[in-house]
Amino acid sequence: MISFGLSIGVLLIVFGVNSATTGRDALGYPDAIIDISPAPNDRQVLSQTEVNVDLQDGYEAVLILDEIEIPTERLDNLASQIVKPGQQIVLPPTAIYDQGNSRIRFEPTEGAVIESYSVGVHQVEILYWRIEDGRNSARSFTWTFEVL
Repeated sequence: MISFGLSIGVLLIVFGVNSATTGRDALGYPDAIIDISPAPNDRQVLSQTEVNVDLQDGYEAVLILDEIEIPTERLDNLASQIVKPGQQIVLPPTAIYDQGNSRIRFEPTEGAVIESYSVGVHQVEILYWRIEDGRNSARSFTWTFEVL
């Protein structure tokens, strides 16, 4: 009887571990999205926090924050700036798409369409598409985060 009880307990534990959804699967990201920051439903986000989305290779995207599409600059276009040795490239107050890393990011700064996040819940939507298919084939993923 004790062996039977232990066997049932072990089977329940194995079943529970095998049926658990964790990590990336639990967040419900589409296959094209590797990671998002701030993560969906994050709380206590700071008002100057960068929104960052890592995509699978071969994808391009734009960000829409609180229903405002953020203008996007490609990093490879900015890299062609003529700078003196040791000088930093000046990044515009837009979203920056880095095709080499398949990453798009936006940090609220002075002069950007969003200079800082107000306290409360903010919605982010990413429109993403395979580069060879073009923006007309874009799909979207939406999530929220909360600023202190």
